[in-house]
Amino acid sequence: MTSQHLFQLSRLGYLGLICLLAGRFITQGLEGQYSLLFSLLWIIPILLPVRGIIKGHPYTYAWASFILCLYMLHGLTLLYVTETAQIFALIEVVLIGLLLLSFPFYARLRGRELGLGLKKKSVVEAEERAAVEAAKLSNTK
Repeated sequence: MTSQHLFQLSRLGYLGLICLLAGRFITQGLEGQYSLLFSLLWIIPILLPVRGIIKGHPYTYAWASFILCLYMLHGLTLLYVTETAQIFALIEVVLIGLLLLSFPFYARLRGRELGLGLKKKSVVEAEERAAVEAAKLSNTK
């Protein structure tokens, strides 16, 4: 799978998750189960990385996974505790599980394409040794 496929899949899944959560929490807020303010506050963390995810920044995909963990805990708790919202909780857990797989893979593939990967320790040490040797040679001349 190419990074472009992962980008499209991740972005669509992420936007679908936002719509799912917004619809659920705003509906609950309007029904009186939660205050509308609480519902809106619950949506804010998932909206933080939206700009970077839409643009395809690999670093954003990497740290957005941490935010998804909060919503995964919510979905798993809801799946265990409630009987009335099990379909919603199951969809939430499956969608977030797929995003937790696709986000890091996209970040890794796209980061490699852009040359953002970390160098291996042995390569860094060899470069440092070469720089030290070059400095010694230039000082002795």
